[in-house]
Amino acid sequence: MSDLAAPAGLFDRALRRVTTLWRDMASSVTGGEDEGFAAQMRACLEARGGEVSARSRAARLAQAYLAADHEERGEFLHALAAFDSDAAAVTKAWNRVAAATDVAERAAAKAALRRVLEPPRQRLLTQFTTIPDGVKFLVDLRADLMARMEGEPLLQALEADFRTLLAGWFDVGFLELRRIDWASPAMLLEKLVGYEAVHRIRTWRDLKNRLDSDRRCYAFFHPRMPDEPLIFVEVALVEGMAASVQGLLDEKAPVQDPKTADTAIFYSINNCQRGLDGISFGNFLIKRVVELLSAEFGNLDCFATLSPIPGFRRWMEGKLDAGDAALVTEEEAVALRTLAPGDLAITGPDEATAKPETAAQTLRRILARRPPGREEPLGKALEPILMRACARYLLAESGRSAKRARDPVAHFHLSNGARVERLNWRADTSEKGFRESFGLMVNYRYDPSKIEDYHEEYAGEGKRAASSAIRKLAKGFV
Repeated sequence: MSDLAAPAGLFDRALRRVTTLWRDMASSVTGGEDEGFAAQMRACLEARGGEVSARSRAARLAQAYLAADHEERGEFLHALAAFDSDAAAVTKAWNRVAAATDVAERAAAKAALRRVLEPPRQRLLTQFTTIPDGVKFLVDLRADLMARMEGEPLLQALEADFRTLLAGWFDVGFLELRRIDWASPAMLLEKLVGYEAVHRIRTWRDLKNRLDSDRRCYAFFHPRMPDEPLIFVEVALVEGMAASVQGLLDEKAPVQDPKTADTAIFYSINNCQRGLDGISFGNFLIKRVVELLSAEFGNLDCFATLSPIPGFRRWMEGKLDAGDAALVTEEEAVALRTLAPGDLAITGPDEATAKPETAAQTLRRILARRPPGREEPLGKALEPILMRACARYLLAESGRSAKRARDPVAHFHLSNGARVERLNWRADTSEKGFRESFGLMVNYRYDPSKIEDYHEEYAGEGKRAASSAIRKLAKGFV
């Protein structure tokens, strides 16, 4: 079976279709061919000629952006950001609020203040929604903006406007949950391949395997982007909690009868639209899918993930480089040196001052192998060390705040109401698996009766729900 073609051609065809529509719309507006971005934006805001003309100007402006090179697109975004609130009008409106003498007068003054605070660029962004695929254009425009806004206060203010608008437009109440299967349109299946970032889909046979009768794939769609998945989840219906992603993705494995399955494994969750980062609907997706599967298969009593641990290796190597003595005991290090002897005098400028390597240095040296621990019995010696460290990483290490798990996937699932259920040794033996987490993966379990409790405890107190086995592994740190 040949490898799947990259979806770039598909996206290019869709883009050409849209730009042709926009070009036809824009042709009904005369003038402006030589105008700069700011002048075209001003013409859109002035809205001369009625609704049809306004649409046509928005289409021409969108077409101009897509035809621009990287530098010109940056100029477009700066021009858009410059359409900010009128400072003098804001000051005047604020003074009216401050001078108000009664409740009614103050309410009217506040309403007027809110109106003048709204920057004209928000009205301009809204105009793009009136053209074909305009919402998708805005989502992609925000993605470009986010890549450029660091250190740019004006662009950051524009991004805040974007986020506010998109959060309202993409409220979960407006989204449609749809199942994707082998009978879905080819265009949608190609997009599934292109957006899969957790476990790459390599062949048509691989894709068909993931959409077979013992599998499920669900995605959220927006009515204004009906052919574009926003986020999707891939599910395997199995017996018992899965411990190996290679086993789940084995194309030669026999298809199971889903009616005999007792466990639903969520093994890949992908956000498809970079421009919707920070607008959360992943937690709603998982809960909805749990409800659907429970209704379809009454035999399911376990809902869990088989998840990567993308930050574990980087964190552990940093701790070892800093000499963290809690990661490995001297007795464990002696056993490792026996199995993988090295230069014991590794520190110091010369033989007279050289010192034997510490336990942390021994472990760091061995983990630098590519990949470490595949051979026995070295892997057997490394397993308890890495499992213990990973439990600590998931339950005790914090990220941007003390209440937030350091690992981004852990934070996602804990904030959604899952608990850390089980660590799996050699669960992902791919190069990516070893590069990210020495091959370890974790099961997060979603217990429908506990989801809301776990969510509230994590969101409010930073408490991380975990099984007794995981807590035992992390003993001394939590």
